[in-house]
Amino acid sequence: MKRLTSSEARKKDTREKIELGGLIVKAGLRYEKRALLLGLLIDAATRLKGDAAERSRLMAIGMEAFGRDGE
Repeated sequence: MKRLTSSEARKKDTREKIELGGLIVKAGLRYEKRALLLGLLIDAATRLKGDAAERSRLMAIGMEAFGRDGE
């Protein structure tokens, strides 16, 4: 496996952050406060631990949202 240069690693990191920001927009949360967004994510991460049904439920919601946009 090829090791990334520091420049390549920064570009990859930036691209991932942009993609994750796009998910916030797609979810309709663009204008929410950052503290609220972080709270939502922390709560979801906690609820997902060991809860396969909740993980499946949220995955289905996400897949449906991606499907509406042709992704």
